[in-house]
Amino acid sequence: MTQTPRHVLPIIVLAQFAGTSLWFAINAVMPDLQIQMGWPASDVGRLTSALQLGFIAGTLVFAVLAIADRFSSRRVFLICSLAGSMCTLGALTQVDDFLALLMWRATTGFFLAGIYPVGMKIASQWFPKGLGVALGWLVGALVLGSASAHGIRALSSQLPWSTVMLSVAGLAAAGGLMLYALIPEPPQKTTQVKQLQWQALASLWTDWRVRSSVLGYFGHMWELYTLWVLAPLILATRFEGTQLSIAAFSVIGVGALGCILGGLGAKRWGSAKVATLQLGISGLCCLLAPWLMAAPLEWMMAWLLIWGVTVAGDSPQFSTLTASNAPPHALGSVLTLTNCIGFGISIVSIELFTNLAKWHDLSTLLPWLGLGPLLGIWAMRPLLKKSAPSLGR
Repeated sequence: MTQTPRHVLPIIVLAQFAGTSLWFAINAVMPDLQIQMGWPASDVGRLTSALQLGFIAGTLVFAVLAIADRFSSRRVFLICSLAGSMCTLGALTQVDDFLALLMWRATTGFFLAGIYPVGMKIASQWFPKGLGVALGWLVGALVLGSASAHGIRALSSQLPWSTVMLSVAGLAAAGGLMLYALIPEPPQKTTQVKQLQWQALASLWTDWRVRSSVLGYFGHMWELYTLWVLAPLILATRFEGTQLSIAAFSVIGVGALGCILGGLGAKRWGSAKVATLQLGISGLCCLLAPWLMAAPLEWMMAWLLIWGVTVAGDSPQFSTLTASNAPPHALGSVLTLTNCIGFGISIVSIELFTNLAKWHDLSTLLPWLGLGPLLGIWAMRPLLKKSAPSLGR
C-alpha cells in the first residue's frame, strides 16, 4: 500500500480551518452590529440558526444526490469554499438589511455542507488506518476555524468590523484553492454511485454500532453550538471590547486541543471510551454553571476552558466510530446525513436557549444543556462494552 505523503494531513487541516472560518463571521462582529443597527442580542441566535438551517439544507441535497460519493471530493471542496466566500462578501454588502443577511448566512451554511463533511471524507480516504488521529486534527481545525472570526476581531479591534468579513472570505477561498492544488485524488476510492443508497443510510438505525455513535453525536450536538453561541454572552458578564473577543476565541478555540488530544488518546483507549469521557466532563460543566458563573474570575475561566476543551473534543471520535462502521460505498452520504440531523438538533437548542435567555438568567439555563450529554452517554453504552483501541487507529 502506497504511503500517504507527509504534506497531505497538514494541507487538509489548514484547508478545513480556512473553510470553516466562515461559520461565526457574523457572531464575531455582532456587538458592532448591535451598536450600528440597534439589533437585540437575541438576533445572534437567529443568524446562527439561519446558517445551521442552510447547512441542513445543504447536507440533505448532498446526501440525496450523493454528491460526496459521485464526484471528486477535492472539486466539491473547492467549489463550496469559493461559493461560501462569495456569500460572505454578499452578506457584507447587505448587512444593513436583516432579512437579506439571514438569507446570505443560510446560503453560506448550504455551502459549508461541502466543506466540513467532505473534508472528513477526504481524510477518511487518505487515512483509513489512522482515522481517529486524522479526524482529531481535522475537527480541531474546524473548531479553531469556527473561533477564528473572534480572533480576527480581537487582532483588528482598531479597524472597521468589516475587516473580519473580508478576512474570512479570503481565508475560505484560499483554503479551497490550496487543497485542490496541493493534494491529489485520494487512493482509497469508493465505488462510484449513481444515486442515494437508501439501504446503506438505513444503517443509522439498523446497525447497532452506527446507531450508538450517531445517537451519542446527537447528544453532543444539543450542547456544542449552543455553548458556542452563548459563550460571548456568558463572557460579557465579565469582559467587553477586545478582551471579550480574546476570551471568546480562547473558550471556543481551545476545543481544538480536545480534538487533537482525544485523537491521540483513542489510539490507546479506543474512540468510544474517549468520546464518552469527554461527553461526561462537558455534561458536568453544564451542571456546574450556577456556581461557577458567580465564582472568582480565574475559577470561571478555568471552568469555561475545560468546558471548551471537552465540548468539542468528543466530536472527531463520534465521526471516527460512524465512519469505521458505515457501509464503505456510501460513507460520504452517511456522514453527511448524520451531520444534517445533528445540526437540526443544534437549531432547536440554539433557538430554545437564546430565546429563554431573554427572561431567565444564564446560570439557571446552562444546566439544561446537560440533557444532551446525558442521553449521549446512555446511547454509547453498547459501544463501550465492545470498544477497542483499533477503532481509534
